[in-house]
Amino acid sequence: MPHYEFFCHACKKKFSKSLTIAEHEEGKIVCPHCRSKNVEQGWSDFSAITSKKSA
Repeated sequence: MPHYEFFCHACKKKFSKSLTIAEHEEGKIVCPHCRSKNVEQGWSDFSAITSKKSA
């Protein structure tokens, strides 16, 4: 499940959520700190797990 980073403009806090693609596309993200819907998606790191070891 993809992990997304968000910033709340109401309380000025960052938070992250794991959402399915369908949940993300709905766009009904609510800040867990103040329950505001005035949130903006930020950039987050990307990582991949592979079965091969890097040299």
